[in-house]
Amino acid sequence: MFGLFKKKSEKEKLQELHKKLLKEAYELSTQNRSKSDDKAAEADKIMKQIEALDS
Repeated sequence: MFGLFKKKSEKEKLQELHKKLLKEAYELSTQNRSKSDDKAAEADKIMKQIEALDS
């Protein structure tokens, strides 16, 4: 209840984006492999940004 208006940190936003991109990549993997690979590459870039924030 008290966290209702809490703003998300940059790391939390990137984690959500990473999760979304991986889901899209998985869904595209059965239809269009090259688009799936592109989404997976984007997700990898986001993961590197998350890791950079951690260190």
